[in-house]
Amino acid sequence: MSQPHPAGRVNSPGTVLFASLIGTTIEFFDFYIYATAAVLVFPHLFFPAGDPTAATLQSLATFAIAFFARPVGSAVFGHFGDRVGRKATLVAALLTMGLSTVVIGMLPTYAQIGAWAPALLALCRFGQGLGLGGEWGGAVLLATENAPPGKRAWYGMFPQLGAPIGFFLSGGIFLLLSEVQTDEQFFSWGWRVPFLASALLVVVGLYVRLKINETPDFQKVLDKGERVEVPVKAVLVQHTRALVLGTMMAMATFVLFYLMTVFTLNWGVAGLGFTRQQMLIQQLIAVVFFGLTIPVAALLADRHGRRGTLIWVSAAIALFGLAFGPLFDSRSAVQVTLFLALGLGLMGMTYGPLGTILSELFPAEVRYTGASLTFNLAGIIGASLAPYIATKLATTYGLAYVGYYLSIAALLSLIALVLAKKS
Repeated sequence: MSQPHPAGRVNSPGTVLFASLIGTTIEFFDFYIYATAAVLVFPHLFFPAGDPTAATLQSLATFAIAFFARPVGSAVFGHFGDRVGRKATLVAALLTMGLSTVVIGMLPTYAQIGAWAPALLALCRFGQGLGLGGEWGGAVLLATENAPPGKRAWYGMFPQLGAPIGFFLSGGIFLLLSEVQTDEQFFSWGWRVPFLASALLVVVGLYVRLKINETPDFQKVLDKGERVEVPVKAVLVQHTRALVLGTMMAMATFVLFYLMTVFTLNWGVAGLGFTRQQMLIQQLIAVVFFGLTIPVAALLADRHGRRGTLIWVSAAIALFGLAFGPLFDSRSAVQVTLFLALGLGLMGMTYGPLGTILSELFPAEVRYTGASLTFNLAGIIGASLAPYIATKLATTYGLAYVGYYLSIAALLSLIALVLAKKS
């Protein structure tokens, strides 16, 4: 069990921020290389040859598995995070995610072992979701529970920066492989490189995580003997309203991100005629705006309030949804890049304060479980099926309906923010 750390051994700001950032960067890198491969690789190698659309939809279904695993990870790792401590739980979550990712890079394909290939792929994807379900909440708490007064959103945005950095690294490595390899080499073995390379990143993350001390807020819970016996039960029974509102608050964030990444990559190649390399380059340019707007949103949130900042950003996302079809439905690389930059810029504005506002919904003794469950339940509702639903809508009704889908999600988040107490 966690014990009070020796007097005087406090976490320096630099150590805290780097530890929260490096872990989520690794976790999201692992998560996004799967998302990219689910569009570019897995339909060809892990499912029966035949209808390409059916193979893509099956691949996207395995992509969705992780989102259903994430609340399980939230409950499991949240239990230990609220009972044992933030540090040990963060290390375990990172190992779970990292090992699952490395194993994916070693899996045999459908041509080699038949139906066992997609089954094993789905199992590893579940492991990825399990690890990320425990990682995100702990990283946010590591940052926010060490934050000085008036800078909670600023500290809380550092683990959020792991998302654009992880995405940039994952997209960059796939782009590099596409440039230096033939299609035959890429589909033969090149696609495995990002998954296997994750092992090196995990070693770095573990080294940093093992150097940190317990957070002051959790140390107070230990000192006062306020640990809850079953944190997930306490969250579900005593903090139901916070759980529901927090889940709705985060819904638009998830829908927006996975439409702007997984769906646009698939539709840009299959529906608009761009090459894989072109779409990856356009996404990498756009993700810079995602990273740049996260700290801007955090500064605004500390100055004007988390709730108020997210209200106007959610309204902007709803308006963006109405223009989604006309902006994306273009053969112009410049227009598509501007569209992606705008969408991912809005993503940064909503993502920056999100970790802080969700963690503030719950008291310290159940905060790991509560924040993690809220974030990952939103992932199930908002992201798990977003690429699948969007593909079906675009194929059946047109791209405009994908935008309407986004606008509805943003309005639901806006309603939850209006109902929530001012932070």
